[in-house]
Amino acid sequence: MRETLPALCLALLVAPACAPAGSSDSVTNGGEGQRPSEPERWLVEVLDRREHDTGAYTQGLLWREGVVYESTGSYGASSLRSWRWDDGSELARVDLDGDLFGEGIALVPGEDERLIQLTWRRGVALVWQLAPFAELGRMRFDGEGWGLAYDGSDLIMSDGTPLLTFRDPETLTVRRRLRVTRSGMPVDDLNELELVDGLLFANLFGSDEIAAIDLDSGSVVATVDASGLLTTEEAEAADVLNGIAYRPDTGTFLLTGKYWPWVFEVRILGYDPPTAQ
Repeated sequence: MRETLPALCLALLVAPACAPAGSSDSVTNGGEGQRPSEPERWLVEVLDRREHDTGAYTQGLLWREGVVYESTGSYGASSLRSWRWDDGSELARVDLDGDLFGEGIALVPGEDERLIQLTWRRGVALVWQLAPFAELGRMRFDGEGWGLAYDGSDLIMSDGTPLLTFRDPETLTVRRRLRVTRSGMPVDDLNELELVDGLLFANLFGSDEIAAIDLDSGSVVATVDASGLLTTEEAEAADVLNGIAYRPDTGTFLLTGKYWPWVFEVRILGYDPPTAQ
C-alpha cells in the first residue's frame, strides 16, 4: 500500500567523544582526552509508508534495488523474506528451523554475492543465495547475535553490549572490537544496524531511539527519537522499534518495528547522506 503522509519531525541528539578505557581484548576507544560536547538536534521528515506484516517480529532490514529484505525472529516463526517496495508485494520467503531465532542481516556483494543472517543464541549464521533464496552454508560464532552490517571489508556485529565486533565475512573470526560510548559512557542494547558512509545507525533495544555511531571513535554522534511514528492505538498492538534500511538512490531511510503495521520512509533533515548517481 502506498500512502503519502504529512511531515513528522523527530528530534536527534548529538554527543560525541569516548572516554578512555583499558582492555586486554584489543578494544578500540577513540577520542581519548576529549571532553564530550553538547548534543546537536536534527529533524526527520516522514515521506511515505507501506503496510507491514503485523505478525513479523522484525530483526533485520535492508534495501537492494527496490526490494526490501527482512529477517524476522521468534522460535517457530523466524524467517527470511523479500518484498517489493513499490506495491508491497511479497516476492519470496523461507522459514527457519524451529530451533533458530532469526536476527540481523547484511548483504556481502561481489561475484559470489550472498546474504548473511544471524541467529540469536545458537551461535550460527546462515549464508543465503538471494535469487532464489537457497541456503549456501552456515558459520559459527561465539556469543549472541543481534545486528549486522557490512563495511566493504568486515561484517560489523552487535550483541546487545557496548562492544561492536568487526569480523571476517568468510569465517566470522573477530578482527577487532570497538567500544560504543555516548557522552563518555558505554551504550548498551545496540541492536539492528545500518551503515551509511562511515556512520553506523543502531536501534537501541527496548526504546524508540536510534543511535548514530562514528566508526572512527565509537562515539554516538546522534540519537533519533522515533516515538511518534505510530498512533497510540497502533503502538498498543505493536512491540519495539527495530529495523533500519538505507535507500542510496534517494538518501532516505526505512524504519519499522516488531509487529508494526507500517514501514516508514523518512528523510533526516540536517543530515546529508550520499546518494547513488
